[in-house]
Amino acid sequence: MSEPLAECVAVSRRFGHFVAVDGVDLSLRPGEVVGLLGANGAGKTTLIRMLLGLLPASSGQVRLFGGPPSRQARRRIGYVPQSLGLYDDLTPAENLAFSAAVFGGGTEAGLPESLQPYGRVLVGDLPLGVQRRVAFTEALRHQPDLLILDEPTSGVDPLARARLWETIADAAGAGSGVLVTTHYMDEAGECGRLVIMANGRVVAAGTAGEITGDARVSVVEPDAWAVAFGALEAAGLRTALAGRTLRVPGVSAADVQRALGPVSARVSEAPATLEERFFQLTVAADQAEGAR
Repeated sequence: MSEPLAECVAVSRRFGHFVAVDGVDLSLRPGEVVGLLGANGAGKTTLIRMLLGLLPASSGQVRLFGGPPSRQARRRIGYVPQSLGLYDDLTPAENLAFSAAVFGGGTEAGLPESLQPYGRVLVGDLPLGVQRRVAFTEALRHQPDLLILDEPTSGVDPLARARLWETIADAAGAGSGVLVTTHYMDEAGECGRLVIMANGRVVAAGTAGEITGDARVSVVEPDAWAVAFGALEAAGLRTALAGRTLRVPGVSAADVQRALGPVSARVSEAPATLEERFFQLTVAADQAEGAR
């Protein structure tokens, strides 16, 4: 098996008394697409900043290409931050030319055909989806060995998201390792492996199937969904509406039936989705953090 492009070993980061990242292990190899999932504040961006060497780890080890993060190592990385890292007062061509000069590839960086209609428009005046395509083009222009993407499809339409994921798949197919954070569970299915974080810790890792495992969800088919929803909510059970059925993750059918009381409904069990499993893990981590 090839050596990791990026690796975290028991990495933690503290800001005073606050622990943003707590004992995280993570590795990424060539050709892999690893999804880093977690709610806002889970520690994903802090972990990425440590991987890039922009923040020092409080403890543990961070390695890029077998050594500590460095300016030379960062030349082998393509990075798209949440803010995109583009200059709003430059055109796409000017942004690409600047990036090419920084990476030592000269300033002749022509626009790909899909971006040529926007060649003379300032980035700040472009739609968000086009801005993200410019950021992807800039990150990939120097053919990086490692691609790090922080919420790369946030705020764009489904078609643009699909095209960006095609770009991610092409980069991995060419041998680059890809680390991507996302809030979209359907996008998580595009990743070969997933790492789920909550409250700064890794709470699950593996393929989507391994993480979901044999987790179950109770499915409620009520005569009147609003009445059933109210009864479950009053019992303190977190419930989601799916069509005209209700889904209650992490609670047995018997407990759901008791919570419904006299409300008429058929209750059964079904395999949990990745989104429901993510929800279970996050709630459990929050409860454990509250207990601590």
